[in-house]
Amino acid sequence: MRILVVEDEKKIAEFIRRGLKEEGYAVDMAHDGEEGLFLAKTNDYDLVLLDLMLPKLDGLTLCKKLKGAKIKTPVIMLTAKNTVKEKVMGLDSGADDYLTKPFAFEELLARIRAMLRKKDARTPTKLKAADLELDLLTHKVIRGSREIELTTKEFSLLEYLMRNEGTIVTRTMISEHVWDIDFDTFTNVIDVYINYLRNKVDSGSKKKLIHTVRGRGYILKEE
Repeated sequence: MRILVVEDEKKIAEFIRRGLKEEGYAVDMAHDGEEGLFLAKTNDYDLVLLDLMLPKLDGLTLCKKLKGAKIKTPVIMLTAKNTVKEKVMGLDSGADDYLTKPFAFEELLARIRAMLRKKDARTPTKLKAADLELDLLTHKVIRGSREIELTTKEFSLLEYLMRNEGTIVTRTMISEHVWDIDFDTFTNVIDVYINYLRNKVDSGSKKKLIHTVRGRGYILKEE
């Protein structure tokens, strides 16, 4: 899952970014409204966390512009303003939820999970490919009768591959959806993690699922 955080207070932004990354989300950052609007229009996000008081372009205006551009990405508005009138203004601008600062990070995570469940209400909670099964709720991965222990980043990478089963995904696509926007695609980190997954997912199985397409990227399919 890829989340855009638009927050001008850099300490708060970094706190949110670090916490979300620990939970396995890919996080992009913007510190003013204009940059946030550009990123939201340019990239495909699963969720936007949007501060209300922003330089260059305030959160209400940004949210209205997103909805006006038919961008359906869910928006959770973060703000220190907590009057009923201000909450109504935020929701009327197109925000899907409203969280008042200061907030407990556990509550933010719960709001994010709820929003993503709502967004993907028709999406199964389990992904399957051949005898490989990934549970999005419990984070359990099973191949045949064998349970596979994965790190948070390995799980995110496998989830992305399984969501695109049968389709070649490039290193750039992986970096955008599993790592951050400033991730250096010229490093070999993606190759390293692909090898980690192969050793855990395909090891001991006659049929290999994770394949390299030379010069293009990777594909998860049964052969």
